[in-house]
Amino acid sequence: MSEIRASTILPARRTRVSLHTDDGLRLVGELALPPDRDPVATLLCLHPLPTHGGMMDSHILRKASYRLPALADLAVFRFNTRSASSEHGTSEGEFGGGEAERHDVAAAIAFCVEAQLPAIWLVGWSFGTELALAWGLDPAVRGAILLSPPLRRAGDAELDAWAASGRPLIALIPELDDYLRPEEARRRFARVPQAEVVAVDRAKHLGGRAVRAYCAERDRSQGEPGRLAPADRVEGPR
Repeated sequence: MSEIRASTILPARRTRVSLHTDDGLRLVGELALPPDRDPVATLLCLHPLPTHGGMMDSHILRKASYRLPALADLAVFRFNTRSASSEHGTSEGEFGGGEAERHDVAAAIAFCVEAQLPAIWLVGWSFGTELALAWGLDPAVRGAILLSPPLRRAGDAELDAWAASGRPLIALIPELDDYLRPEEARRRFARVPQAEVVAVDRAKHLGGRAVRAYCAERDRSQGEPGRLAPADRVEGPR
């Protein structure tokens, strides 16, 4: 395989998607499928805060959609929550502070179910982790991967609900995070016995280092390169 660089886009079957929420909004999104086979699992991506530039094309999520369908046989579904804009377009509505976005998460999960996508995992980043924790406990969801969770809008009640569900949570916590650092994260996530808290040295809140380090460690320890993807295949050289 040739070297994968920051701008690399690997083959996939890509479809633009319109979601319709039960409160009457149209949201824009994209589904990326493996180029020549059925997906083995699905990543449903929830982006950072739209009032601070978060969108479906935020770099970690964009690169996941560019590479993981081809490298790991994963379906990657991204969408703009209400009011968020990207090159794919602007979703209708106004920012709801994480509350009204419950309708957006529900519409995205419903789309994945209707499309008969397998093994749905939520991948939330920053604000997206709050949406995953608060609104992601749908029967169709297998678990969640949390990138830089602030645990500000979502708190102990949401963590207790995940604990009761028994569904896995994987939380990647940057050492230099602006909101939640590893020591406090271990204390907070202790409410969820099945949670895996991964501290990442020198990583920052909106950087990709945490993802690269986690994927590299999983690859070494489990010998499953298709489970997420090797580190240099998720983020690529900067």
